[in-house]
Amino acid sequence: MRVRACALNRLDIFQRNGLERVKVPLPHISGADVAGEVVDGGSSGLPAGARVMLQPGLSCGRCAPCLAGHDNRCAAYDVLGYQSAGGYAELIAVPATSLIPIPDHIDFVTAAAFPLTFLTAWHMLVTHAGLRDGDTVLVVGAGSGVGQAAIQIAKHFGARVIATAGGETKLARAKGIGADEVIDHYTQKIAAEVKRLTAGRGADIVVEHVGVATFDASMRSLARGGRLVTCGATTGHDASLDLRHLFARQLSLIGTYMGEKRELLRAAELFFAGVLKPVVDRTFPLAEAADAQRYLVGPDHFGKVVLVS
Repeated sequence: MRVRACALNRLDIFQRNGLERVKVPLPHISGADVAGEVVDGGSSGLPAGARVMLQPGLSCGRCAPCLAGHDNRCAAYDVLGYQSAGGYAELIAVPATSLIPIPDHIDFVTAAAFPLTFLTAWHMLVTHAGLRDGDTVLVVGAGSGVGQAAIQIAKHFGARVIATAGGETKLARAKGIGADEVIDHYTQKIAAEVKRLTAGRGADIVVEHVGVATFDASMRSLARGGRLVTCGATTGHDASLDLRHLFARQLSLIGTYMGEKRELLRAAELFFAGVLKPVVDRTFPLAEAADAQRYLVGPDHFGKVVLVS
């Protein structure tokens, strides 16, 4: 496939910095979120020039989880650009099953900004947290890729959304994509504000991916019987947990990783229909990938950062 756009993810930064107990093959090409044109469609049946985005997950397709549709539970599961070669490139070779055609009205940059974060947020909220109409959902870190996706998915399913971000500009952007209430996590106490906004009840679901810096506040923000679903630990993984709080308040703590291809296809229907709209903060030429990564780890971005070639 000829790469036209590749969105950055935190995984790219973790690889650059080194991952504990993970050996990244060198030389390495990062990049999990890719859109472009088919060069040779192989068994997919897609002609050369077909416009596609890629399913970012890779699995064997033969084991019991894969055959049951749970491809992200495959023992051989990989993410494009993790142990395999990714999209920081002009060309990429992927299995035919990874190709997802995109309609003509979807541009490559927007298509590249969609798959990983919306798949992750869908898997967290819809599949594991059991999102329902009328739920109150706290989204921690609204300016992240997962954060902006989670806000939109939660609103689509009828939830009341409270989102955290840092600074007035990001708070305004969070409201602009659907958040009902916002909390400045630099100047306000998250749990206290959530309780105030919910008349002391708390949130039914918390979308957590920040890690140590927010985990305790996220747990304390839950209503009785609430569900905290987490997919990451950007600020560190060594969080503590008071088990008495967990069982006495009958809370659920759920870990998720990526999602299933069939979930991505369901979410993509809403994307193609204009219901879900990836937020693209800024694009960089492929040759400026290092600058793009520096921008991603900085404090200013809201949404996705995308390389174009």
